[in-house]
Amino acid sequence: MDLTSLRQQINETDKQIAELFEKRMALCMDVAEYKLANNLEVFQSSREKEIIKRVRSEAPKGLENSSEVLFTTLMDISKSLQYQRFFADRDNISCKVLDLSVPAKVSVPGTAGSYSEEAADKLLPNGEKTFFADFEDVFKSVMDGSADFGILPIQNSTAGSVSRTYELMKKYDLKICASTKVRIDHCLAAKSGTKIEDITIVYSHTQALMQCSEFLGAHHLKSHEHFNTALAADKVRESDEPIAAVCSRRCAKDMGLEILAENIANANDNYTRFILISKEALCPDDANTISVSLTLPHTRSALYRMLTKFSVAGLNLTMIESKPIANSDFDVVFYLDFEGSIKTPEVAKLLAELESELAYFRFLGNYKEIV
Repeated sequence: MDLTSLRQQINETDKQIAELFEKRMALCMDVAEYKLANNLEVFQSSREKEIIKRVRSEAPKGLENSSEVLFTTLMDISKSLQYQRFFADRDNISCKVLDLSVPAKVSVPGTAGSYSEEAADKLLPNGEKTFFADFEDVFKSVMDGSADFGILPIQNSTAGSVSRTYELMKKYDLKICASTKVRIDHCLAAKSGTKIEDITIVYSHTQALMQCSEFLGAHHLKSHEHFNTALAADKVRESDEPIAAVCSRRCAKDMGLEILAENIANANDNYTRFILISKEALCPDDANTISVSLTLPHTRSALYRMLTKFSVAGLNLTMIESKPIANSDFDVVFYLDFEGSIKTPEVAKLLAELESELAYFRFLGNYKEIV
């Protein structure tokens, strides 16, 4: 038998599978109508376990796991379609309109000249800025109402995610209402007259130190974490020791420091993504990114099965990040970004499905990137 003949048989088999798939989904929707009429839950774990047990017992030797994956996926698709029927009349999430042109109080980590201030100026050109040394103080100020917004770095194109921001997003129930990217152009700055070979310690935020690790290593410079790049530069300015800071050229100039080396980042195209947080959900009319956080059960293929829901809804995931939960036995929180608007029914239904199935689920915001 030649390859063309084998492929033709596969095509015929695929056609039969497609017809049976259509039949199975139609039956599942009939089940959904029955559950609605009789006030039953969509997800019934005992029924699912019964099917998987039967499938594995009837599968040919060597195909037990593959058969389980196939039928688990079929059941997940069925559940997603049933949820869409259950939540057909679900209202969209309420969200006030975001207006970044009005004067507002905004909390910014660091001090004047920081990359965070640059992000704040891009997002809130009329904002009244208050600076804080610690990220958590930014969150607290928004929570207690002393600030309307807060600015936080969340991801860097070279060094990855900013773990501290993710930790605080889990701790405080605040919403993301906008984001922006800032080009990072690090330099090594010290007091005038300081030579590189005399420097004892280089201070900066952990992300900046990671982004410049190759330069620091090549010059055998010992690094030490500080609150952020601008505060590190301020520390250098106030010190009589031969120390230096990794910061922006603007910051070095504002602090009256001498730039000993420019463009010291590992990558030339180095960007940090910043988020704007608020106490209530605020969305622009053209919001196109949704962020959520959630936990998953310690069961096989839990992540794969959750991602199936997005595929069934036709929604495109753009980011997935996992962060450990403090004081837990290796539990993690997943942070996901995907394209969409809470004004559309497919998004509203998916969010309702995730909230109803998962032990922990939080909607973090619907926003767009400001360029």
